[in-house]
Amino acid sequence: MNILWIEDFGGTLSSGTETLELMFQGLLNFDDWDEDELNLIKTPSDLAKFCQQQNSVHRIHLCRHYFDYIEFKKNHSILNDIDVIITDIRLDNLSSDAFDLSIPEAYTDKPKFHENGGFYIFNDLIHLGVSAERMCFMSGEKNSFKAFEEKCAEIYIPRVQAFEKSDADYEKLRSWIDAQSSDYVQLRRGIITGCEAIAYSLEEGSLLFNNFIGEKDKKASINEMQDYLSTLANFLPLREPDNKDDVYKLFIRTLSHEWEAAEPKLIKDLAWVMKTTRNWMAHNSNLFNALDEKILAYLFVLNMRAMFKLNDQLQPYETVLLQLFNDSSLEKEQFKEINRSRLMPISKAYSDLKNLALDRHSQEAFQFRAIANNLLNENSDVKEDKKLFIKLLYQMFWLNTSRPIVSTGRQRNVLEIDFMKFNYADKPYLFELARHIYKHSF
Repeated sequence: MNILWIEDFGGTLSSGTETLELMFQGLLNFDDWDEDELNLIKTPSDLAKFCQQQNSVHRIHLCRHYFDYIEFKKNHSILNDIDVIITDIRLDNLSSDAFDLSIPEAYTDKPKFHENGGFYIFNDLIHLGVSAERMCFMSGEKNSFKAFEEKCAEIYIPRVQAFEKSDADYEKLRSWIDAQSSDYVQLRRGIITGCEAIAYSLEEGSLLFNNFIGEKDKKASINEMQDYLSTLANFLPLREPDNKDDVYKLFIRTLSHEWEAAEPKLIKDLAWVMKTTRNWMAHNSNLFNALDEKILAYLFVLNMRAMFKLNDQLQPYETVLLQLFNDSSLEKEQFKEINRSRLMPISKAYSDLKNLALDRHSQEAFQFRAIANNLLNENSDVKEDKKLFIKLLYQMFWLNTSRPIVSTGRQRNVLEIDFMKFNYADKPYLFELARHIYKHSF
């Protein structure tokens, strides 16, 4: 989760670990915070850098006053880069040089403007499209908020949460921050972070997607992929939509649309999951009517890996997205043993689908994806089984890596189906993805 924190450290408020722990102890560990080296009053960017150095999935950006906020807004897209805003009301703890800087033309009383700087920033964020529900005030003068709250009520602006700088309210603030970190917020943050990181490093040699395109004039350009990534990054709104099912379905349609151009004879490995997703969306979109954040995260991670050349390490955005599976993921040592002993029930998943196809008199097929496609395309009673086909998308991760192969075994005139040996611990990202989706696959 990305937080914009606006605080001038006026009065007796500490700018060190005491305040940081009171505010954010649920998100970060500040044991390594060096107050001799890190000075938030002089260098507010130290806080975001510290988050990065701690390899945290969270980022806290600090602005000390109105002018810091304006600078931050110039260099960031608030709607894409920030999930939550916490602002003080009184932001007048300024140096004399800063105090002399210009304020908006509509205001002439500089002291009064900075005394109410948090209110101005709140209104500006509302105009930018940030919902009031994603913001809160944190003030040492909570009474100063009451008049503002009454004025908001008069003009029908939604009530904004306010906390006082007291031990009791710091605890309430932490609970409020925790409540902001929904699965939707986590999914959105992971998608935006992933799109921005890939777009930043995009170059000709990184477009793996073009390996699946036969005709030269249909191959994607850098500019087209930049537009594609920008569309995905801006797809999910900051405010969680009421029609989330519709939005998620449209997101998967957009995510998978490019795979229409991919030629089956050129596709291999995990790219088949995305080609299959595109085909199922085209031929029976009802399967995608009620998706959760986990399946979107899974398909997004696979799509980025199939389309773009990334290193084998787990990417920061993948860490964010895979945390959506934390309540069901296998422990690392547990999956290491399963992988080492080849205990994944891959053959059972294959035989279960094969038997289902036989029971429905489906057209004969050998590859796992082909069996699933036949069940979907034929007039079968399982054609509308959303739960089944979403599970098959997860299982395709395993059946396109540990692919079925024909073996003669040790007997004459006998053909057996075996499965390719695949080491899921061979690459860090594969290991993490596999252990996180395991229980959703089998």
